[in-house]
Amino acid sequence: MLKKLMLGAALAALSVGSLQAAELKFKPGEDAKFNWASYEEFKKNVDLSGESMTISGPWLGVDKDLFMSVVAYFEEATGAKVQYAGSDSFEQQIVIDTGAGSAPNVAVFPQPGLAADLASKGYLTPLGDETRDWLAENYAAGESWVDLGSYKDKDGESKFFAFPFKADVKSLVWYIPENFDDAGYEVPETMEDLKALTEQIVEDGGTPWCIGLGSGAATGWPATDWVEDLMLRTASPTTYDKWVSNEIPFDDPAVVNAIEEFGWFARNDDFVDGGAGAVATTDFRDSPKGLFASPPKCYMHKQASFIPSFFPEGTQLGVDADFFYFPAYADKDLGTPVLGAGTMFAITKDSKAAEAFIDFLKTPIAHEIWMAQSGLLTAFKGVNLDAYANDSLHKQGEILLNATTFRFDASDLMPGKIGAGSFWTGMVDYTGGKDAKEVAGEIQKSWDALK
Repeated sequence: MLKKLMLGAALAALSVGSLQAAELKFKPGEDAKFNWASYEEFKKNVDLSGESMTISGPWLGVDKDLFMSVVAYFEEATGAKVQYAGSDSFEQQIVIDTGAGSAPNVAVFPQPGLAADLASKGYLTPLGDETRDWLAENYAAGESWVDLGSYKDKDGESKFFAFPFKADVKSLVWYIPENFDDAGYEVPETMEDLKALTEQIVEDGGTPWCIGLGSGAATGWPATDWVEDLMLRTASPTTYDKWVSNEIPFDDPAVVNAIEEFGWFARNDDFVDGGAGAVATTDFRDSPKGLFASPPKCYMHKQASFIPSFFPEGTQLGVDADFFYFPAYADKDLGTPVLGAGTMFAITKDSKAAEAFIDFLKTPIAHEIWMAQSGLLTAFKGVNLDAYANDSLHKQGEILLNATTFRFDASDLMPGKIGAGSFWTGMVDYTGGKDAKEVAGEIQKSWDALK
């Protein structure tokens, strides 16, 4: 969803990568931050001279160029030629292509639900137990990632189909270090600390939070991220999964509780810049601006890793603005959960080169090349964190590696009329004063109507 909101309107409809290998961004063997041994080992064991393969996905513009810079190392190592087609209507195109028998060898899915649907129709090739077990062992919260890529095939049997590569982190709170220093505030390490800091800021005469749900036709989605993060901090991952699949109703007490936890922050006039009434009408792109006011209109802003795009021009991350992990409760045994999103690689037309490409994604170098430029976070424990392009990405990478549970954005996994419909509007109604259980019940009714 966020990818479409942020990039969709600004990108061309289609972009095709060249069949010619791109220039290698970093010369193999140079710069010790890269795991060149993994590259050389892969190169020694895989020969695809004369073979070609196709990949399609949602990446265009800068992201396409960054991805192709990784592909160049696969081409150089194996001798294979790769053609990549990116589209801002990828979700529709891959359904058409698989149904028509003209699928690419590999597809890059930003929505696990779409991959699951194609797997159930027999359009994806299982990646096998060896890759599944490798992922469980080598990714932080590995079983979470295995679950994210495991779907039922056309016979109803669960298999591992999709390999995660390039994650996004949503469990972040942004703040201005200078403002914290001036006021004598410390970064909270637990949810209890965060709530105590929220109350302390009010006692000191300040406003703790800037929150904005406005996003045109998509108004309400920032609140779903809050609820999802709080669900992971107040209920088990299993309960979260049952909520996503509607095995428990939307008005289950665990869900209502998570909504009310969001309300603790968002429905208190003293806690939010402009008062609770401004939450639904403030555009999410404008909501962090209060952090930078003098004196500050707010001290904290919860939002995903993309939000610095809307900070004042020239803002230096780590100096002018920084972030901390949206903490878990100390008194609950739920570990350190992370909410996020990401892309999944699946084989849609099997070939030797396609299988080799999935194996290439298991090498540290495949991750580090993109890490060293910008825009990629990974849960792969085998990478060198020093390869990240800046301290901000390094810290987000650490958050992923410290996660005991990773869960994909729930609203993106739910049916569109719920996750991108009644859930959004329900959160607007809730911030406007409607009862949480009543709102949750109405969302459940809209889900029942789909059955």
